[in-house]
Amino acid sequence: DVLGGELTDLGVGVSVVACDVGDHGEVAGLLASLGERSAAGELPPLSGVVHTAGVLDDGVIESLTPERLAFVLRSKADAARHLDELTRGMDLSLFVMFSSMAGAVGGAGQGNYAAANAFLDALVEQRRGLGLPGTSIAWGGWAGDGLAAGETRGKWAHRSGFEAMAPEDALAALDQVLDRGDEFAMVADVDWARFASSFTTVRRSPLISDLPEVMRLLETSGEVSDPTGAGAGGSSSASLGERLAGLSPADRAHELLVLVRTHVARVLAHPNADAVDPDRAFKELGFDSLTAVELRNRLKAATGLSLPATLVFDYPSPAALADNLRTRLVPEVEGDAGEQPNDSRVREALASIPLARIRDAGLMDILLRLAEFESNEALSGGEGEQGPVDEESIDSMDAEALLRIAFENSDV
Repeated sequence: DVLGGELTDLGVGVSVVACDVGDHGEVAGLLASLGERSAAGELPPLSGVVHTAGVLDDGVIESLTPERLAFVLRSKADAARHLDELTRGMDLSLFVMFSSMAGAVGGAGQGNYAAANAFLDALVEQRRGLGLPGTSIAWGGWAGDGLAAGETRGKWAHRSGFEAMAPEDALAALDQVLDRGDEFAMVADVDWARFASSFTTVRRSPLISDLPEVMRLLETSGEVSDPTGAGAGGSSSASLGERLAGLSPADRAHELLVLVRTHVARVLAHPNADAVDPDRAFKELGFDSLTAVELRNRLKAATGLSLPATLVFDYPSPAALADNLRTRLVPEVEGDAGEQPNDSRVREALASIPLARIRDAGLMDILLRLAEFESNEALSGGEGEQGPVDEESIDSMDAEALLRIAFENSDV
């Protein structure tokens, strides 16, 4: 009502009509009533459509049900389809869709909203191919009340490199797009340093790599040019497991904790990993479903592991998460670096058992098969004719000698 009054004071005729644009029948009824009022001389003929409706229902992809998809698609995609179909026979001079950056570049936790806006972009492309007017504008966030309002979403947008645009600046950009007659435009206030770092977490992106601002970053920032997104404190996914296996248990734990804290700091826009308390719960650190997905993506790229979107909820602190990554990356390494897994423990245990008990337990044949002896003299280190293993010679050896031969000749 306030906006309608302001427009009326400026000499603009305004009618406010309630209509569910997701309902084909209601849209048809609205357009019919406009046609009747135009025929009666009350209104000029309809000459343009600007579709701005939209709703959000964010969530990780595993949580999106058909109902949640339909809810978001209804106000965006269904409404646009109805407006397109029902105005095809009208002499429109403009058909404007308010799309979103989510449809063009994606958005963590916005699979349904991204799909809805991508439909608007495709619909306009189809209309232009048929010679019909159409413009789709992929907007970043607007300041003030709207879909992007709210402290949590505002913080997430800021961390991702997006700043809210003043409405007057956004409208000025809209005028420029319409004056040029563009089919598609993207309008957003972007901090390319933050956005490019976040957007190229998993892989380099041809979508933005040729932008001048990003090209400069690629030349000066090792983080953006690193396709794994590991950067400082991280590691190539191809070599991380091997490198960790060569470290002592303490160094291994430290390395992974640094990796996790570094990526947590980047997701939360902290200056460095020191700002991240390793024992503080992710929820207390400020994580939500969107930032949880971003951290999962970063760690997936840095480690090469298949990680669930619920990672920060399954392992609720950086320390707990780092420990889980350790067990997954180097599960077989228990002793010092360079030692064969369980080698010393097996030697110690078997060496303490008399050979008679090894035979009685049925383990002698297993040890012989592991050693794969080819001759009797091979057992004593000499070279002789090949022949069957003389089990009596085994009995004359002490446990340490037998185990040494078995381990040295076995691939197990």
